[in-house]
Amino acid sequence: MFRKIYNWVLRWAETPYGTWALFLLAFSESSFFPIPPDVLLIALAVAVPRKSLKYALVCSAGSVLGGCFGYLIGWQFMAGIGEKIISFYGLSAKVEYIGALYQEYDAWAIGIAGFTPIPYKVFTISAGMFHINFPVFIFASIVSRSARFFLVGGLIYIFGPQIQAFIEKYFNILAVAFTILLVGGFILIKQLF
Repeated sequence: MFRKIYNWVLRWAETPYGTWALFLLAFSESSFFPIPPDVLLIALAVAVPRKSLKYALVCSAGSVLGGCFGYLIGWQFMAGIGEKIISFYGLSAKVEYIGALYQEYDAWAIGIAGFTPIPYKVFTISAGMFHINFPVFIFASIVSRSARFFLVGGLIYIFGPQIQAFIEKYFNILAVAFTILLVGGFILIKQLF
């Protein structure tokens, strides 16, 4: 089933509506849809590398707005829609753990989930459920989602289509390594100052 959805998403890159499809995919993935927008972002950016930063911006905007929708689901509709979405991904048992992460790390939990391959939708819905400070949620979402998508778009802009296979093969490892370096940098700065 997921392979059919994946192929359907990729077909949008071959249409004149690819940019709108990217926005809608990024929006829906942040709140309920299973396929990450990186798939379509890479396909569009490889097709027209000079527009890859524009596609990264569209993807970031759609994702942050979709994250706000996910927040709304968790805040107002957790008992109905939110629980079904989280259950669909088999992560119902992790919601309380995510709540503990929010209590301890606040914006860092959102930022890490927004950048890494962790299902961001679970964090957006949980953020609303646990009433995370909305401006903090927005800021962390903008920074993390933009970093993720501009990294992909920027690599394609600089290196062209030949970087596609590398990104697809090593994206999860690159995202985790970047997150570790980012968190480590902030810890180092905090220790020094």
